[in-house]
Amino acid sequence: MGNHHGRGWTVHRKHRNSGATVSYPDKTGGSPHMHRPPDTAANVPASSDMVHSLPYAHVDASLRALAGAAEGFGRSTVGGLHGPLYHVTTLADDGPGSLRDGCRKKESLWIVFDVSGTIELSSYLSVSSYKTVDGRGQRIKLKGKGLRLKQCEHVIICNIELEGGRGPDADGIQIKPNSKHIWIDRCSLRDFDDGLIDITRQSTDVTVSRCHFSEHDKTMLIGADPSHIADRCIRVTIHHCFFDGTRQRHPRVRFAKVHLYNNYTRNWGIYAVCASVESQIYSQCNIYEAGQKKVAFKYLTEKAADREEASSGCIKSEGDFFVTGTQVGLLPSTSESSSFHPSEYYPTWTVDAPSDDLKHILQHCTGWQSIARPADHMANV
Repeated sequence: MGNHHGRGWTVHRKHRNSGATVSYPDKTGGSPHMHRPPDTAANVPASSDMVHSLPYAHVDASLRALAGAAEGFGRSTVGGLHGPLYHVTTLADDGPGSLRDGCRKKESLWIVFDVSGTIELSSYLSVSSYKTVDGRGQRIKLKGKGLRLKQCEHVIICNIELEGGRGPDADGIQIKPNSKHIWIDRCSLRDFDDGLIDITRQSTDVTVSRCHFSEHDKTMLIGADPSHIADRCIRVTIHHCFFDGTRQRHPRVRFAKVHLYNNYTRNWGIYAVCASVESQIYSQCNIYEAGQKKVAFKYLTEKAADREEASSGCIKSEGDFFVTGTQVGLLPSTSESSSFHPSEYYPTWTVDAPSDDLKHILQHCTGWQSIARPADHMANV
């Protein structure tokens, strides 16, 4: 597969998938410890082709090539595309040249870092609309508290580490309420007192990609609680992420539509993915590898505030790999109307067969990467 360090992803062939029928090379020959339940199998033609199809081949060619490049529900996110550069020149929590100062400004900004190191946050760092927080070229770690994306739109967070968030309701990245067009890419998140990423309170059109989650319990919550019926609008795509021994919620979903593809989830402590009240989860070509707890999919029954009867959600699994010893845990779908297909919402996405090679890539090329900051071709903006 070549070198997967330094420049992030090494892409050998770009393959786009309409989603209506998933068809890809069979790579199971090199993965004797993986199996696919026959009732969830996609159409997998036999082939010796070991070429992988990985997303985002060109987003590091120039600084602002990230804008509008996300796959999935966050595909329209432009971040600070049309604004000037803002240079973070200090690791101070606040003040001129700080990250907090740039994130609170009302105008569109593409935020880059001229320093590396740890920023100790004394309170949530709120990010306003039309911002790109671009950590390429440096190694920036946020500690103490996390990011809050509140009533904002068009925000890109790229190549940042977040860890050690302390206090009640301390999330790594909190997306609520009423935020939309969000892309979280190549971030490392670990060890917060609450969640690593929460997407709730009518926040929607979010993509989380190439992130590494570790050393944590309640990893990702989508949909607040059964009383927040307006969360039926939430739509999230999670792809090419590595859930590395985190305990649960990869994700846990209420009400929302969620597309999972080409993620690697291993050694969970309770379950991998949980469908609760009215959720619709489409799990496609992911790798699930159990540790002591064997069941990958879990269902929890709750009653929406405007319904008489309690319900759980729907999980559709297509082309997923379950490493030997992993129990799938799928329940029969209650009806065709309870599930969705991503092609109803976006025409293309990059998906590959799950394999040992893909597992290796996701272990080494997710989270923060040592990437040079690309040149900015809009310096006159």
